[in-house]
Amino acid sequence: MAAVLFVAAPILAACQRESEAEAPEVRPVRTVVAAREKVGETVVLTGQVQAQNEASMAFRIGGRMIERPVNVGDHVEAGQLLARLDPVNELNALRSAQAALAAAQGQLTQARNAYGRQEHLLRNGFTTRANYDQAAQAQQTAQAQVDDAEAQLEIAHDRVAFTELKADVSGTITARGAEPGEVVQAGQMIVQLARRDGRDAVFDVPAQVLRAAPADPIISVRLTDDPSVSAVGRVREVAPQANAQTRNFPVRVGLDNPPAALLLGSTVTGTMVMDSSPVIAIPATALTTSEQNPAVWIVDPATSTVSLRNVDIVRHDPATVVVSQGLDTGEIVVTAGVQALHPGQKVRLLGATAQ
Repeated sequence: MAAVLFVAAPILAACQRESEAEAPEVRPVRTVVAAREKVGETVVLTGQVQAQNEASMAFRIGGRMIERPVNVGDHVEAGQLLARLDPVNELNALRSAQAALAAAQGQLTQARNAYGRQEHLLRNGFTTRANYDQAAQAQQTAQAQVDDAEAQLEIAHDRVAFTELKADVSGTITARGAEPGEVVQAGQMIVQLARRDGRDAVFDVPAQVLRAAPADPIISVRLTDDPSVSAVGRVREVAPQANAQTRNFPVRVGLDNPPAALLLGSTVTGTMVMDSSPVIAIPATALTTSEQNPAVWIVDPATSTVSLRNVDIVRHDPATVVVSQGLDTGEIVVTAGVQALHPGQKVRLLGATAQ
């Protein structure tokens, strides 16, 4: 009898070890209960105040610039002199055009007199029709020469006026492109004039923010070194192409009645609140992949087992993932230990993590 018990004891021990080995492993995990809530993400960017309308002022003709009485930061009024070219050549061309007009007018007077004589002689039968036609043609040619000389004189007057560069509207000088003594070309920027009819706050905005931004958002703009100076505005223009260096898109926000302290070139901070529609937000640690698509582990409270489910992501940051589809309110989502799970595995909940 003792021998039988001695033999049976190892067999029972082996069966017990086999039963323990076959028992499924219960994995401890942390979870969160999915709930819809309004998540209004705030985006804060740094930008600069610029003029809504900025014009590069340039001469219409080339020449040597002899004067530029304005500098960066100066306020100018409409009609104020910005720069002047050496007018000697244009004044000489003006005198030449005046002399050409005087000569053409003298030839026209002579041609008219000759035509009048031929007309009188033809009526009295003392000249031929050919002589009369020749005098008429000479008068027409002389008149055309006077017209041409008058046009050349007007051009010469314009070129003399073009030696002075004047402001077309009131504004502020924000840049200069040439110094007195330089020979400048027609169209070359001499000064840059920011007109006084509006202010923009300009920001470099990442593409993902543009995609997630609400339609026609209200932007709050504050002076960086004095937040008490503020204004509000709306997006006025989005650049069609990203900046080659930053890969961000320049966005111009038109400011409504900006205070005088928001000077051109000031550094400002812009704040925009994203749409606050009800969404499900879960910790970013809950996210995994299934068939190269975003997925999360869902806990079945009846069986304490997990299953993998694909979800659609609206946006995410290093801490939070906002889910648009794939989750329902009240479902239990694993937030820690997701890498060690497999479908159907039993889990033990350690407690819910804070959202």
